[in-house]
Amino acid sequence: MPLPRHQLPPAPPGARIGLFGGSFDPAHQGHLALSRAALRALRLDRVWWLVSPGNPLKTNGPAPLAARLERAAALTAGDPRLVVTALESRLGTRYTADTLAALRLHLARAHPVWVMGADSMAALHRWHAWDTIMQSVPVAVLARPGATLSALTSVAARRYAAHRLPARQAATLATSAPPRWCFLPMPMVDVSSTGLRARGVSAAEQSRTVAKT
Repeated sequence: MPLPRHQLPPAPPGARIGLFGGSFDPAHQGHLALSRAALRALRLDRVWWLVSPGNPLKTNGPAPLAARLERAAALTAGDPRLVVTALESRLGTRYTADTLAALRLHLARAHPVWVMGADSMAALHRWHAWDTIMQSVPVAVLARPGATLSALTSVAARRYAAHRLPARQAATLATSAPPRWCFLPMPMVDVSSTGLRARGVSAAEQSRTVAKT
C-alpha cells in the first residue's frame, strides 16, 4: 500500500529531485561528493538518499538500518539539499524498479532523476528489471575511481547508447523523457564503504574532512 503523502519527503511541482539509492554501509565522503556534483551539474533542488534495508546482490547483510541512517544523517548535517530517508524499508520494496513504481504518483509533478556511481552502472544489467529502471526515469551516472571504462562499455550503456545525453547538456536531463542517461565526470574521491568499515572511520571525522575540501 502506498504511504500517505505526508509521510514522504516533499516533492513540489517542478522540483528536480535526485534519487540516490544504496546500502550506505557506511555513508562516506564519496557519497557526499557525488551528491553535490549531481546537485550542481543537474541543477537539482534535492537529492534523496534512499538508504536500503539491504542489497539483493550482496550475500552478507549490512549494518543495522538505524545505525546506517544515523551515520548518513550525521554526514549530511547542515546541507538541507540532502535528504536521508528509509523509504524502501517503509514502502516494503527490495528492488529499485519497485521503489520507483511505488513513488511514481508522489513524484508525478516533480522531475526525478536516478543518480548512481559508475561502478553501479557497470553492474546495472544484473539488477532486477533494470530495463524498467532505464525506461522509467532519467539516469545520471557519475564517475567513480577505476569504473569509468567499465561503466561506458557496460551492457546498459551499449543498449542505451542512442539515448545518452552529452555531459554539456546535463542540466536538461531532469526534464528529459526517459530513456535518457548522462555520464558526468567529477573530481575523484577514492574512498569506499568497504575500506571505511575496515578502518572504523566515524561520520564526524568524515564531515570534518569534507568541510576542509
